[in-house]
Amino acid sequence: MMMTRRTLLTSASAALLGSAMSGFGGRPARAQTPQKLNILAHRIHKIVSTGTQGGDITQAWMDQTKVGIEWLTFDQGPLRERLFREASLRETTIDIGFVLNTQLTPSTAEMFEPLDEYLNSDPIEDFQDLFPGMVAGMRIRGHQMAIPFRHTTSGLHYNSELFAERGLAGPPETIEEFVEYAKKLSYTRSDGTPVVGLVLPGASYPNVVDIARAWNGDFITPDYKVVANQPPMVRAVTILRELFQANAFPRGFATIQTEDVNTWMQSGRAAMSLVGMSRTNIYNDPKVSKFPGKFKVAPLPISKELKDKYDVAPAKVEFWSMAIPKNSKNKKLAWSLIKQMLTKDSTVKAALNGNGPVRNSTYDVPSFASSLAYAKEERRVLKVARVPMPPFDNDQRAGDIFKEEVEAAVLGMKPVQKALDDIVSRVQPLLKQ
Repeated sequence: MMMTRRTLLTSASAALLGSAMSGFGGRPARAQTPQKLNILAHRIHKIVSTGTQGGDITQAWMDQTKVGIEWLTFDQGPLRERLFREASLRETTIDIGFVLNTQLTPSTAEMFEPLDEYLNSDPIEDFQDLFPGMVAGMRIRGHQMAIPFRHTTSGLHYNSELFAERGLAGPPETIEEFVEYAKKLSYTRSDGTPVVGLVLPGASYPNVVDIARAWNGDFITPDYKVVANQPPMVRAVTILRELFQANAFPRGFATIQTEDVNTWMQSGRAAMSLVGMSRTNIYNDPKVSKFPGKFKVAPLPISKELKDKYDVAPAKVEFWSMAIPKNSKNKKLAWSLIKQMLTKDSTVKAALNGNGPVRNSTYDVPSFASSLAYAKEERRVLKVARVPMPPFDNDQRAGDIFKEEVEAAVLGMKPVQKALDDIVSRVQPLLKQ
């Protein structure tokens, strides 16, 4: 829905705006101030920003600046297409665009405004409070190109009823114990339901990277080195091969999608999954789950050898960020709104509206911590979590190669080491910018 002001501000009102903006730490606006700013976003971004539980985090900014906000919402694919098309024009009416961490590559980032100068001269409140893995994920070629706003972070989901049936209590404490649990949880229940210990949404790189992170491993490092054939990833793929051979991993794993994982967990066909922590709400939904209230979520466990270094595995975090198109006419004003949407107070309000908060301090707020059953566990992960792969122009092709080779290794069509060596030789040339 559009939220606009009545008429274009007069020059006197514009002068008043310049004074008002100082309350947000902003710079004086230009003489002719727009009636509204346009935000290109997914529907969920509007919901968590303007919801009723925590309140509208943009209202104070609108009241003070006398500038309205229009939310232009699209599904993920059309949103990306529209934003990049607008950003490629000589001039655009879009002032803030939401981007996924995988979407700002070195070439696409050139269409957006570097934010380093704004951060230095007009900083966001307690910028160091934002989780470092997400902030670093939006640094492209040494420049901060976007500011994180909403995240989803991997967790280990497990069915406590199935655990009890197999004599297991609580989540595994190490990745080695996780493997043994997965094998023990592969059985046929008394009602005839066959159970596998682990289900994943396929063998794509984000899902396998999660397991490799138990040894602090990567597919591609932040400085763009392909390390998929190093010991952490070798161990991760070897685990999947081992579980597949033990019938503890679905025979048709290659075609399983996220929604399929939901069904496997809700129906009791799988005992554990590695997906975003918020999925626990779906698993425990009494309308669709056979085990309402029985699902728990925990951090992915670290390996025994790294327990002295990490509390939990540095699992993957995926997130949405706010960016300013370089061809926008209202960049200073857009920055002042981004600042307001990321204050500590705004972050708490958005979290109460259902947002995944990007600030560490939000998890200290009782009203939020008590509203999220897994808040403590999610925070433990976010302190060390990082993106599964840095963005680059050929990342989709690299992901396809990874999936192809890992599937061959898990199915036994190639030795694990050979498949991962082939990933390195095929992907490294794609990183040449």
